[in-house]
Amino acid sequence: MDGDVWARLAYLGLLLAALGGWVLVEYRGRLGVAMRAAAAWGMIFVGAVAGYGLWQDIRTDILPRQSVAEGGEIRVPRAEDGHYYLMVEVNGTTVQFMADTGASNVVLSTEDARRLGIDPASLLYMGEARTANGTVRTARVTLPEVTLGPYQDADLTAWVNEGEMDISLLGMDYLGRYRIEMAGNEMVLRR
Repeated sequence: MDGDVWARLAYLGLLLAALGGWVLVEYRGRLGVAMRAAAAWGMIFVGAVAGYGLWQDIRTDILPRQSVAEGGEIRVPRAEDGHYYLMVEVNGTTVQFMADTGASNVVLSTEDARRLGIDPASLLYMGEARTANGTVRTARVTLPEVTLGPYQDADLTAWVNEGEMDISLLGMDYLGRYRIEMAGNEMVLRR
């Protein structure tokens, strides 16, 4: 261990000693009250750690999900942020896309490309796209199998975006295969 680690340990030791001294003075003669307070703060800490660890699972439960109705129509509720999110199976892997009628193409984030077995570092970024964040380089890929609800498409052209993206985009070259209707807080896709 280097000097920096020892300094941190000493600082934490002093902090713990000061806190322990305060507890002894504050709760002198009331050990039961001190134990209840310690248990309550311990449970608060465990709850915060569990909430942080489970946030990804909780977040996916909060986002509304699409459903397939009679006749094969796909109903997608509008999320709290005003966007429509679709869960699409690409080559057997479920990927969350944001429906983007302002995007021409299907655009994969580098993270989703990796999840699909595409190595972004090995791609040839020969295209360019103008985005809200400026111009970014793109690489063309082919997705052998894309499934949305009961509908399956083969050899869909997509682009891997070299720029920062939080989520992949489902653009009009795919959405255009559907008849799109906006009804209240719902997007309905039909073929």
